[in-house]
Amino acid sequence: MWWTAALWALLAWQSNFYTEGVKALNEKRYPDAVKDFTNAVAAEPNDYTAHFNLALAYGLTGQNAEAAAEYRKTLELKPGLYQAELNLGIVLLHLEQPAAAKDQLAAAASAKPQDYRANYFLGDALLKSGDAAGAERAFTAAVAAQPNSAAAELGLGRALAKENKLDQAAPHFRKAASLDPQYHDSLLELAQLYERAKRYTDAAALYGEFPNDPAAVEHRGEMLMAGGNAAAAIEQFEQVVAKSPTDANRAALADAYLANKQSAKALPLVQDLLQHDPNNYQLQMLSAGILRDQRNFKAAAEAYGRAAQLQENEPKAWTGLAEMLLLLDDYTGTLNALDRVRALKAETPGHMFLRSITLDKMHDLKPALASYKEFLAASQGKYPEEEFKARQRVRIIQDELNHR
Repeated sequence: MWWTAALWALLAWQSNFYTEGVKALNEKRYPDAVKDFTNAVAAEPNDYTAHFNLALAYGLTGQNAEAAAEYRKTLELKPGLYQAELNLGIVLLHLEQPAAAKDQLAAAASAKPQDYRANYFLGDALLKSGDAAGAERAFTAAVAAQPNSAAAELGLGRALAKENKLDQAAPHFRKAASLDPQYHDSLLELAQLYERAKRYTDAAALYGEFPNDPAAVEHRGEMLMAGGNAAAAIEQFEQVVAKSPTDANRAALADAYLANKQSAKALPLVQDLLQHDPNNYQLQMLSAGILRDQRNFKAAAEAYGRAAQLQENEPKAWTGLAEMLLLLDDYTGTLNALDRVRALKAETPGHMFLRSITLDKMHDLKPALASYKEFLAASQGKYPEEEFKARQRVRIIQDELNHR
């Protein structure tokens, strides 16, 4: 009977490791739990409960890869075990493997379709995998299971936003923020979504809800500018500059002054900034715009020229230079600048009209006639005043060429 006594001793030894492991888990001594359940698994490799608890202990010590392996072994021994499927899916999310996680979480959610955690984490996995529609369904189920979950509301809002359903998404962002103050900053995320969708008024309104956040106040100014409300933008940028007078903020304020036809206020800001940073393209463009509005065309041309040299692939600088040189009767320079715009494949009907006028002023009639016709073909009624002038010049030039 010696073998019977030995067997009982072995079983007691195995049971002791398991019991000690459970005790360590309950007492939050997770590294000790890993050791105990490792020994328990070594003693009884086919005990799925030992593998499950070892996986749990690994997860609680941040060893997610090891936890995933043990959860997989658990499911190999006990297929369809809900808690193992759920935990494995969560661990895989921690490992940034949402595509693998969604299969486990889908199985868990299928087993318990009204369970909050299974649906919430499934929504997270689907959203991170690019399946926004599937994530919407999962988060909707999570919200139904736990209506006061700010996390589920935010997840649902994000899923709807990914589907370009911003108007449906917005109330869920709002609900998340109202349920938990920690989620209030999610409204900034919604504001950024409005911004990317070019819904500048909506974005400005949301940024306005963060008056003590200098970055939000600055963004609100940018949105007001983008929406064409330069006067309101000035107020925002003045607040930002008063609190944080960085070069970028002062440049934004100068840009707003310029857009609101207040070049006298913009000029000293820009001049001061250019002294510290003469190679700043944006500042050179601001300076050029101010000088243009003040009808100092020669200085404006020089500023546009410096900007064009700083960013040779930027058509706006070459366009501004062309306009100023035309006003200065520098026709060759105007054509050279327009040629740079054409080379950048940024030519518009407006550029074509400038080229036509320039050639006309040079009395280069045949190229001027061809250019006017090219402009008329491209303008399609969008430039009625210029089109009227072009038709008149086409008729006059054609008559002149016919009488030569």
